[in-house]
Amino acid sequence: MLQLTEQEVLDKIQHLVPFEGQLNDGSLTIRISEYQPYIATAIHNGSRLRGELMTKCELTEEERYFEEDPFTGDFISSLPIVLQGDDSRYEYDLNRAPEHCIYQDAWGKNVWSTPLTDAEKTTSHDKHACYYRILKCLIATLENKFGLCLLYDIHSYNYQRVENETPTFNVGTKQVNARRWRKEINELLNGLSNIELPNIAVTAKENDIFKGMGYQATFINQHFNNTLILPIEIKKVYMSELGGESFPLVIEKMNESMKTVITEHAASTLLRRTKVKRLTGSHILASKLPREVIKLDRQLYAISRGINTLSYINPTNLKQEKRRFLHNPYSYQPQFTYRQLDLDPYKFREQLYRLPVEDIRDADIQKMYRKVIDQLAIRIDLLTNIGTDEFLYNSLRYYGQPDERDIANANFILHACEYQEPPEATISAAEAIQAFKDAADDYGLTCKVVGSKQLIARAMVSGRSIKVNTGCMFSQRDLDALIHHELGVHLVTSVNSDAQPLKVLKLGLPGNTHTQEGLAILCEFLSGSFPLHRLKTLALRVIAVDMMVNGESFSATFNTLKHVHKLSDDDAFTITTRAYRGGGFTKDFLYLRGLKDAIHAYKQGDLTSLFVGKTGFESKALLDELIAREILKKPTYIPKALSIKKEPDPVMDFLINSIK
Repeated sequence: MLQLTEQEVLDKIQHLVPFEGQLNDGSLTIRISEYQPYIATAIHNGSRLRGELMTKCELTEEERYFEEDPFTGDFISSLPIVLQGDDSRYEYDLNRAPEHCIYQDAWGKNVWSTPLTDAEKTTSHDKHACYYRILKCLIATLENKFGLCLLYDIHSYNYQRVENETPTFNVGTKQVNARRWRKEINELLNGLSNIELPNIAVTAKENDIFKGMGYQATFINQHFNNTLILPIEIKKVYMSELGGESFPLVIEKMNESMKTVITEHAASTLLRRTKVKRLTGSHILASKLPREVIKLDRQLYAISRGINTLSYINPTNLKQEKRRFLHNPYSYQPQFTYRQLDLDPYKFREQLYRLPVEDIRDADIQKMYRKVIDQLAIRIDLLTNIGTDEFLYNSLRYYGQPDERDIANANFILHACEYQEPPEATISAAEAIQAFKDAADDYGLTCKVVGSKQLIARAMVSGRSIKVNTGCMFSQRDLDALIHHELGVHLVTSVNSDAQPLKVLKLGLPGNTHTQEGLAILCEFLSGSFPLHRLKTLALRVIAVDMMVNGESFSATFNTLKHVHKLSDDDAFTITTRAYRGGGFTKDFLYLRGLKDAIHAYKQGDLTSLFVGKTGFESKALLDELIAREILKKPTYIPKALSIKKEPDPVMDFLINSIK
């Protein structure tokens, strides 16, 4: 971090230079990633006490910490302009007037064992004055550039010593022109009251326990007419007041929520108070990818790029075991063998959890990387235990298992009667390979299309390659579906991820499996290439996974599919193998659930952001934000199925829209 003089800070602000630095006396951290018309301050965040005062202070570090505002700097770390006080309020209080900023006694306790000298007081007063010169310069610059400025003044308070019930958030407005800013005040209160914290009932009130009478608000009112300051006191529900222990889950949620509430409030205020026409909270966040994100992203990709789950889980002796099983389908249990894992799982996990995720200040981006790392750690546990009883346990951790709704959806679909003659499979693998090549040319994509004898599936994408099962024949409709599925979604998202600045989109965000498969099947449906027998296949995968999870043998599941659901030996073996490979692979139930969620997302609106790479439905809001901030690029390629106007099929439309 840069160490800057006051004059260097002022020069950078006046010339609108983004920077991150600390005053060279250590008193203040300033982060300006982009000049936007709002500031967030955490002036009581720090606990530093300069050495010459330590020996004179009567209070222990724990006693000082009790009255300071720890973590308030974290709550605003996602925002583009942050001023964070690093000195203890006991050295000088930035929220008190200069003549009263040094405590003699505070909250009933004497602060100093011997009186401070004039020189010691002067040093503290100078720091106080320096902060307000910087703040004044910053606000004047923003008002001059934008015509308006907002200041979110974040504090925390102890509540256990108060007998009455107190709000989670208190907005103090006694020094605010409430008539002029009433809509903004009410909107902030509403946003704060809608925050959800784990196991905490949230309330937000105005002037309930604090009135907003601090000096920072006084200073703003004395010097600026077009700046709204909103002092926000946060109840210390995120930590133990007495012991000082933090509650990480509450802090994480507070970081995310404060980012959302403040940016949405600022955007709404700017829309109302300025001439800007279109604006969202995403547009007023920094548009440059922070260096700490780039660094971590590159490190994560270097560690994890070689992990391809299916390449380890697909049996290497599939053909032999299929032949043996079909010769004796009632008593023989396939003995699959697998490729050896060629990485050290212990070193892999160690490297993952050493990555500096805490350096990422944007709360939502940080959370995304934390989840990706956790998922990769579970995936390596999965691969480590291929062929053992532990594999199923880790598959359940990574993919989950069918719930009652999944099974009900599957059974509902399986009750539907076939109403069309299945088309004859007359297209060879060689012809299918050529069809994939032609489709890639139509998209303008460069990729390899090759035949493979090792696939369980009829086709699959691996990187920028499409592999086609040379042992299969295809009908035209099935081939069209595969092209829209494998090329139109899986390959398109692989290629789009190559163009993005974040390589994590190549590795896969949380939930990417069920999102990718759901979008791919949605595209089959939208293209008109999704017959009932294909939908039933997805339903039967749910049934097979459910039987496997509940302890049924390979042969029992195979024979159920063959005799109860009337599948051919080949189809029954394929579906069963997909569920039992590795020791119990639950992934296949996600195809039907993914379709359900993809349909829901499709009905909600624009799916564009989900095609920037290997994304997840749960990350869509963040992806939309990052595209709006111009951190991510809009996807170059979009599935053609989204623009096809298919012929209506009342039966399939009914079935698809009935999946709940």
